[in-house]
Amino acid sequence: MGNINAGNIAKGMYLMFKDVPQQVMKADFMAPGKGSPIMRVKFKNVQTGSVQDFTYKTNESVEEADVEKKEMQFLYRDGEDVVFMDPRTFEQVSVPVSLVEDQVGFLIADMKCYVTWWGEKPIGVILPPHVNLKVVEAPDSVAGNRVNAPKKLVKLETGIEVQVPLFIKEGEMIILDTTTGEYISRVN
Repeated sequence: MGNINAGNIAKGMYLMFKDVPQQVMKADFMAPGKGSPIMRVKFKNVQTGSVQDFTYKTNESVEEADVEKKEMQFLYRDGEDVVFMDPRTFEQVSVPVSLVEDQVGFLIADMKCYVTWWGEKPIGVILPPHVNLKVVEAPDSVAGNRVNAPKKLVKLETGIEVQVPLFIKEGEMIILDTTTGEYISRVN
C-alpha cells in the first residue's frame, strides 16, 4: 500500500511486519528524557493469531498492509465460523470465529459489519460501535441495595452475560458498546 511514519501508528491499523500483515492491537508513544521518541507497538499476526511487541523510532518508515474493507451482513454462526453475505452480490463467506474473538456475542442477524480482507482472505471483522440486545434473563433487584451504583448480571438474547444497573428487567432492550462490552443505556 504505502509507507507511513512510525509516529503515526494507531490501534486498528494493519502493517507489514516480517512480510506478514499484522493488526496493531496497541500503540504507545513514549518520549524518554534522553534520545529520540519511540512507539511501542503490540502486533497480532493475522495468519497465526500470535501476539508480539515491537519498538520503533518515531521517524522510521513502516509499510502499511494492502487491506480492503467490505461492508457485509452477518447471517448466522456455523460451528467455528460466522457467515457473512455481501449485500450487493449475495456472495457468502465463512469467517473463523477467532477473527471476531470476544465480540461474537454481539452479532445479531442482518447486522452490517465491515470484513477486512488481505488478498482473497478475510483477516478481521469490525462491528458497529453499539448494538441493541434484548434481556432474556434478569434476577430481581434487592430493595435497599443502592450503594455505589450496584450492578447485576443479566443474560442477553445472544447468550452472553453482561453487568447492568439494577433497574433493568427481563424483556427490555439495552444498548451495549461492542468494543468494551459495557452497558450504555436502555432503548426507549
